[in-house]
Amino acid sequence: MNLSEINWDFNEAGTWPLPVKAATILVICILVFGAGVYYDTLDQLAALDASEKKELELKQAFETKQKKSINLPDYQNQLAQIETELEDMIRQMPTQEEVASLLIDISQTGLASGLAFRLFKPGIPVRKDFYSELPINIEVIGKYEELGLFVSGLASLPRIVTVHDVTIVPESKEGKAGEMKMNATVKTYNESVGGEESTATKKKRGQK
Repeated sequence: MNLSEINWDFNEAGTWPLPVKAATILVICILVFGAGVYYDTLDQLAALDASEKKELELKQAFETKQKKSINLPDYQNQLAQIETELEDMIRQMPTQEEVASLLIDISQTGLASGLAFRLFKPGIPVRKDFYSELPINIEVIGKYEELGLFVSGLASLPRIVTVHDVTIVPESKEGKAGEMKMNATVKTYNESVGGEESTATKKKRGQK
């Protein structure tokens, strides 16, 4: 078959030899199939891939939520325990009226431990989330064991009192051997913030 003798005019396609007709039809089918894949099937494949990824994410989210739901009773028990501990801590916070007596308790604890105060200076209350923090700068003189008794006494007070920024150095004035000087910041906490009492504080008042 001499291809140069074929009339390639599509209007004369009916006269083409059978192999040429078959090859032409095959090429047209391939072009149509390729166009269909390019303009339709690829988008569908991309959508399918996105759906599979979404399905995987949903399965992982479901498994996570299922695990949480299984452990929900434990979480509820932990939450109840945390709320109980928080209420206990709030009960140990002095009200605004009790702060003055607490300051006296702190100084009396130092004197009862045998310490001498050189500085006892309450600072400005610092507001936190649901409470205020009252820092008290102190400087006391005494023996090492007396300082230990003082810190232990603060820890045993009925209200929350913490000790921060402690520095202890030998006290050499007046030749008192064995005496130490301690500078520290004692902090107590008040649930009342901004001059208003919260519900928990009012409950604490009602329980007295």
